[in-house]
Amino acid sequence: MSESINKDYIRGHIDTIILRILIDQDNYGYEVIKAIKILSNGQYELKEPSLYTSLKRLEKGAYIESYWGDETQGGRRKYYKVTDNGKKYYKKAIAEWKIAREIIDQLVEGER
Repeated sequence: MSESINKDYIRGHIDTIILRILIDQDNYGYEVIKAIKILSNGQYELKEPSLYTSLKRLEKGAYIESYWGDETQGGRRKYYKVTDNGKKYYKKAIAEWKIAREIIDQLVEGER
């Protein structure tokens, strides 16, 4: 990260961030990491262990499903896609994020 930020601010929202990327299109791990780096303008880089922990958690919760790609070159890739349940979970997480952001703004900036 170019600026100093406590990664814990983002860590609690990794599942939501991954779902957002997978809503756009099915993808495999490396491409999800790459998309996060690009979307954050290089300010945040998700590490592989965090990615795969989150993907396992999302799959266990039935928010995503995985399948093997049929690449003709290189190794087979495991792709992930968002389920209908995952889309609902994403919408709920975004609504909760907006409320939390409002409350935090009020608390730390003293806005009323």
